[in-house]
Amino acid sequence: MLNALIQLTFFTTKAIIIVILLLVLLGGILALLSKGKEKLKGRIQIKNLNKNYQETTEALFSEILPKEQLKQFLKKQKADEKTKTKLAGKHSDKNIFVIHFDGDIKATAVTALREEITAILGVAKTSDEVVVCLESGGGMVHAYGLAAAQLARLRQQHIPLTVIVDKVAASGGYLMASVANKILAAPFAIIGSIGVIIQLPNFNRYLKEKHIDFEQLTAGGFKRTLTMFGKNTEEGRDKLQHEIEEIHTLFKNAIMQYRGHMDIQKVSTGEHWLGTQAFEYKLIDEIKTSDDYLLEKSKECNLFEIRYATKKTLGSKLSSVMNNIKQNYFSSQYIVS
Repeated sequence: MLNALIQLTFFTTKAIIIVILLLVLLGGILALLSKGKEKLKGRIQIKNLNKNYQETTEALFSEILPKEQLKQFLKKQKADEKTKTKLAGKHSDKNIFVIHFDGDIKATAVTALREEITAILGVAKTSDEVVVCLESGGGMVHAYGLAAAQLARLRQQHIPLTVIVDKVAASGGYLMASVANKILAAPFAIIGSIGVIIQLPNFNRYLKEKHIDFEQLTAGGFKRTLTMFGKNTEEGRDKLQHEIEEIHTLFKNAIMQYRGHMDIQKVSTGEHWLGTQAFEYKLIDEIKTSDDYLLEKSKECNLFEIRYATKKTLGSKLSSVMNNIKQNYFSSQYIVS
């Protein structure tokens, strides 16, 4: 029975490896075939959220109100619209531009983010506001550094920036959130995790047991510090630890630039907190969901959802999947965590 189980395990492992190799091969072929089509341009999509809220309300009332009451409601809606149109001619209404950032380990959403912010900067006034609905557990330092820099463009132009976290803004995600004038979070959202981590396996002893030599040539004493296949040294470990500490210091300084009112030493231990706890530590400014905030603002402001959309080829989708597998399991990049 045990032998059969072991054989089944080996067979399953081999099957998985074969499937992954076939996917890599297929992805490579499709990527080459669709290389000429990869230059597809995206476009900005705009959705009027006030109109969406109004249509939803009217649809519900049409089902639950008697006909006479529904007519009165629709009549009042039209009158309110006319009044609003007249006032708009005399007063400049406040616009709120809503964008979404769903972050992965490589912060690939920054491609859309930079286009969305560029579009907004072309029309936004200092009396307007940008709301970023942010969800991210963090990832690579350089990627999330760029994402935070994109949000900083709004601050540099003195356009009020609000970040709302419904689920998670940890490590690199919180680095982005900290740029905002105001951070809101749901009661159980995960906030914080201000730290840096790097981890990788080392197969050196296994290779020795199998009598496999590994050679690596470098120019520069610290071109490589830790390696997956060679023998790691204390000197290499110390050097890498020093680099991690430097990144952590830069991480903390970047946050303090915008949130100097909180005790950074207390919250930069790599721990994370739920929304209500994060509020006590001043990591956020208010407990509120994005739904509540936007619905509240829709009664007095014009809300526009901005999205940068591109079409992806099958080849690019497969390449993206394989790159994620490679990055998640075979890479040793710095991670803000």
